[in-house]
Amino acid sequence: MTNTSIAGFHYQKIAGHDGVRLNAAVGGSGSAVVLLHGFPQTHLMWREVAQGLAENHTVIVPDLRGYGESDKPQTTSPETYSKRSMASDVVGLAKELGHHCFGLVGHDRGALVAMRAGLDHPENISHLGILDVLPTMDMWDVLRGVNAAVAWHLYLMAQPAGLPEKMIQATAEEFFGSFLDAWDPAGTTFPSDIRRHYLDSSIAAVPSIVADYRASAGIDLEQDRADRAAGKQLQMPVGVISQDWGSQLGFDASALWSAWAPDLSYQAIQAGHFMAEEKPQAVTEFIRELLERPAPADA
Repeated sequence: MTNTSIAGFHYQKIAGHDGVRLNAAVGGSGSAVVLLHGFPQTHLMWREVAQGLAENHTVIVPDLRGYGESDKPQTTSPETYSKRSMASDVVGLAKELGHHCFGLVGHDRGALVAMRAGLDHPENISHLGILDVLPTMDMWDVLRGVNAAVAWHLYLMAQPAGLPEKMIQATAEEFFGSFLDAWDPAGTTFPSDIRRHYLDSSIAAVPSIVADYRASAGIDLEQDRADRAAGKQLQMPVGVISQDWGSQLGFDASALWSAWAPDLSYQAIQAGHFMAEEKPQAVTEFIRELLERPAPADA
């Protein structure tokens, strides 16, 4: 049987933005930190990290809208799965739990939501942590030539609604499994029940997952470009931990993030994309160190 809960945490369904209810695991006590998952995962990717952080913090671990056990609203406009809407979900969730200012850490898709929350709601985000992703605008800029094949799924899901969903649903197990396998070449990161949970959850969420990715090629990109043109930056301490994708694709990830985050710490890690599950102790320590940095109000 698949274990779909984090031991020692309690679960709630809480409305975030526009009435969308998020499934959230909550544990520990102390200053709050919210952890956002990536693709093709759910909140369970944080299971070991969350337990470690709960020794000193209130840890809130939701499924993003459209994923896991959270609501999956039908797409009615580009805003439905924009990172702006998803960020508002997260801020609304934290406030409902009594936390108006909190640390926020995201992996992959969740990191893009976290960045948007930092730009749109700086008064609510004390510290911002990013795992293994580039800002949306920069991601599209660095994907060029045959090296862009590593991100083929971004281009597939950027296509107009209809065909991508049908193509993925026709081979959903193989589609989602291909990422779990390709980004975990040793095949040792996921216990079998967790891997099954990720597959089942993703297969049940194809339309919303595609809508999430489609937004990153449309409305999310537009909003990032508007913020860059306006000179908007992340004002809180930002920590990024990542693989060395730049040496393969020809970019300097630290420099790209520095343009968005004046108070940046950047750390390379020898791990695969699913680093929170492959090396939970290292990721837990990264988050602890980030949360100890002085926030603007404390400086």
